[in-house]
This record gives sequence, structure tokens and C-alpha cells, in this order.
Amino acid sequence: MASYLVIFRPGPAWIPGRPISEQPIKEHGRYMLKLYAQGTMKIAGSFSDNTGGAALIDAADDSAARALIDADPGVTSGLFVAEIHPWALVPWDSYLKK
Repeated sequence: MASYLVIFRPGPAWIPGRPISEQPIKEHGRYMLKLYAQGTMKIAGSFSDNTGGAALIDAADDSAARALIDADPGVTSGLFVAEIHPWALVPWDSYLKK
């Protein structure tokens, strides 16, 4: 499994001038919760400046990561556009002196 950083930005269906709390994100939230329950999504949240949000997901490869995000109702509806970046996470705990 590989880790991916997903950055969600407002898409063409985003309602201009409204914060994320007033956007129709219910189905996106349900999808993210499903991915979390499956262990696929590790952390996620919106940016406090209302410019979108991000998620950390695990997937077998780039194609699998893209398929997961392309199935997100927030993306399919045009509410969000998503960038997906393979992310080489550093195991910082291993560098701590014990």
C-alpha cells in the first residue's frame, strides 16, 4: 500500500461566497466516513480558510487512488476538483532517541 495526499479545491458546482459549512457536502462526508471505516482514509478535514480540504488515503497504486477519489460524490457532482499526490511519509518516530 502507498499513501496519497488528496487536495480538494472548489469545483464548478461550488456555491460562490458560501463557506464550506454551507456547501452541499453531505454525500462527500458519507463517502469519506465509509473510506475511514474501511481503513482507506486515515485523516481528513476542511481548510479553515474555506479554500477546500485534504485527506490522507492509502491505496495499492496511483490508479487505485484515482479510482477512489473519482468515485467521491463531491468530485462526481463537481463540488470539488481533486489533486492526488503520492506521499512518502517519513517515520519520524524512528529518528527519536529512545
